Amino acid sequence: MKYPFEAEFSDIVAAPEPFVSAVFSSLASEFLTLPKGEGFVDYAAFETGYEALKKATRGFAALPRSKVLKTVLEVPIAFVVLRSMLGFSPPEWAYVATQRHGSELNQGFARALDRKVRISPLSPLRPSPAMTKRIEAMVGTACDLLEEGCPEVQTHQIHRLQKADTVGGLTALRNMAAIGAPYAMLLYERFLGRPFAGHRDSVSELVGDGLENAIEDQLAKSGISFRKTRPAERFSLRKHSTAWLIAPNSRASRRNENGCLRGGIVLPARMNDGKAGNRRAGVVQHTWGSGMCVNCAATHTPG
Repeated sequence: MKYPFEAEFSDIVAAPEPFVSAVFSSLASEFLTLPKGEGFVDYAAFETGYEALKKATRGFAALPRSKVLKTVLEVPIAFVVLRSMLGFSPPEWAYVATQRHGSELNQGFARALDRKVRISPLSPLRPSPAMTKRIEAMVGTACDLLEEGCPEVQTHQIHRLQKADTVGGLTALRNMAAIGAPYAMLLYERFLGRPFAGHRDSVSELVGDGLENAIEDQLAKSGISFRKTRPAERFSLRKHSTAWLIAPNSRASRRNENGCLRGGIVLPARMNDGKAGNRRAGVVQHTWGSGMCVNCAATHTPG
């Protein structure tokens, strides 16, 4: 059975079903290996940040804000260690800090800072006064939450701080740092959080790049003009536009429980919903592997 790239275009048009079957029969997910990416943090660097934080707090006996902030600025990976203790994403941390401190903390700032720290985990930060205030607000929020521990919630709920090291405030944190965690507890929290989920999110663009590069090659070979958009870039399409948006990392993309990336093609269907300034697009979804190149030869219709 031939694959689409082994046949003439006229053969595919005449009888597409066998080629579609050939492609789908070969689909496979490769989730055992992941690209490290530019922001990957190895254990040695992470441990350096943890030990620096532990030393500054005398084994987490207390969380003096000035000392914790100083540690974060001198050993930036300690910022990621604090975030790991909370179990928050950078935007979540910024959101809670905004709620508690009243000052507006842009979630994009939190993402950018987190990435900067991961790229250069041991290079001291030299922030501006305004940036220092933002970092100070986030550090202060983390210290507050770690000291307070997990509040009571209803029996049908679970709190994000209901973890072995944060459920009981500093007492639980000190105990975990001193005696470690039972292996069963580690496995349970891994079960709740999925191993490498944070890293998979951070390299999602690398996962999508294989497909995007293949699409760009095909467009270039066919002489079709295109422009690759930036992450989260806004766009506008005129009425009756014939533009296609290939979106492996957009809202058309989702991950299933196995970590496989579901991608999509945004088509110019129903572009005008009758309201001024509003545009909609149909989304067609199909599945490809979470990091490996998979060819798709399905014929899609707007929907």
